[in-house]
Parts: sequence; C-alpha cells; structure tokens
Amino acid sequence: MNILVFDIETVPDTVAGARLYNLDGLSDEDIARAMTARRMQKSGSEFLPLHLHRIVAISVALRRGDDFKVWSLGGEESPEAELITRFYDGLARYTPTLVSWNGGGFDLPVLHYRALLHRVAAPRYWEIGEQDRAFRYDNYLNRFHWRHIDLMDVLAGFTPRAAAPLDEIAVMLGLPGKSGLSGADVWGAWLAGRRRAIRDYCEVDVVNTLLVYLHWEVVRGNLDAPQFDRECARVAAWLRQSGQRHLVEFAEAWEGGAVDGVGDGDAGAGDGDDGAGDSDDSAGAGDGG
Repeated sequence: MNILVFDIETVPDTVAGARLYNLDGLSDEDIARAMTARRMQKSGSEFLPLHLHRIVAISVALRRGDDFKVWSLGGEESPEAELITRFYDGLARYTPTLVSWNGGGFDLPVLHYRALLHRVAAPRYWEIGEQDRAFRYDNYLNRFHWRHIDLMDVLAGFTPRAAAPLDEIAVMLGLPGKSGLSGADVWGAWLAGRRRAIRDYCEVDVVNTLLVYLHWEVVRGNLDAPQFDRECARVAAWLRQSGQRHLVEFAEAWEGGAVDGVGDGDAGAGDGDDGAGDSDDSAGAGDGG
C-alpha cells in the first residue's frame, strides 16, 4: 500500500485581487471583502473562483510499506511556493495513489493555478504516458483513472448532485468528523496569525478522508474485515502516540465511539470538502466547503 491522502486550506489571494480589481492601498481584509462582494454580485455565491485562492496549508497522510504518518508540509511560515514544491516533490519521490475529498473539483485545480503562478515544475504529476508508458492509462489527471481517487466524486458516481460533505460521511461512519475550525473560519484564523490551528484542522480532515478511504477499500474488495481492523488499529495507534493534541483527541473520540476496527491498537503504528460551490466562508476561501 502506497497511499498519499491530502488536503489543502486556502485564503483569498488579495495580491491578485488588488491587481485585477484596482484595489491597491486597501488592507488584505478590505480587499477580500471587496472580492467576495464582487463574486456574490456576479454569481450569487461568496465562494471565490479557484484561481483566486492562495494555499496556506497542505496536509498529508502517507501509508507506505509498514509506515504511517500524518503531517503538514513545510512550516507555519513557509511561503506558498515551498508548500507546492514539497507536495509535487513527494509525488515524484513515491509515485503514490493520491486520495482526496473533492480533490478533482477543488484541491488539484487550485494547485495547478498556484504552481503556474510560482512556476513550480511537476513533470511526474503531469505525466500522461509520454515518458512513462505506465501513465498512459493510469495518470493523475484523468478523472476516471485510479492514480488519483477523489472519494467524493467516486462515491457520488461522478454525479455532482449526489456529492456529500466529508464531515457528514465521516460522522455517518462513526468517525469524529471535523474539529477545531471549519472552512468558514480559515480566513479569520489566518488574519489572526493562527497558522497552527489551520494546519491542525487540515490534518484532521486528512485523517477523516483516510478512514473513509479504508471503508471504501472494503467495499471494493481490496481489504477484508481483519485487514480493515489492522489498518484502523495502525492509524489509531499512531495518532495516540503522535503527541499532538488534535490528533490524540481525534483518536480518543474515535475509540470512545466504539467504532469497528479500533480496539487496543495491537497492530501498532494530513478544502473542498463539502463539494464544489457550497461554502459558508465569508472570505470566499478556506477548504472549498
């Protein structure tokens, strides 16, 4: 198993907003307010177009061999270009199966635009079989290939009207769901300098997505019941031993709910999460939902 589950958090790109709408001289908060007002007037939604999102966190969960780890790329003060470079470098290094929730509708397109802005090279990600024949019929770009699995899209049968929010699916499955912030809180947290809180929130989303993915692996016959239990126990044990409060609390809430697959952890040992176009974020960014 070589799986990389990922999620991004975003805020309005106020630099681009000021340039596009002649808003020079205003504060970031006022520029974002003007951007969302303009968007609301044009579309009826405050959710900004994807090219006007700036990435402030990328969190991942890597399951490789017997190893498992959840973390956020870079540091709290890392520039956006570094976060994007680290993400694509990880793909080049591990060539994992990417797993996301609405990644095809939000996270990956945002990454495309921001990589374009910063001129971040990602040849492995963009490979479609020209250099590696294995990518001809299984690449990261094709919606119907398995090298990137957008769980929201797949579970909805590739039908947008059937898409469901990550938090509701997670809770339905007996998982803790989101904690700490919500997508609507990300811009305010960013303005207040709460970088760590944003990264923690993103990491919890990644863990929820991973666990939904494990349920789906059972449904499609790739994990039997004992294997599923071992995978869940591995995740729970790592979270408990991580020493990070938000992850320990997630594990305790998960185990306290007596969820199948989580017991004593004998096996040992990171949005667009609510679907495209649904957002309560007053700044028009966050996690896409």
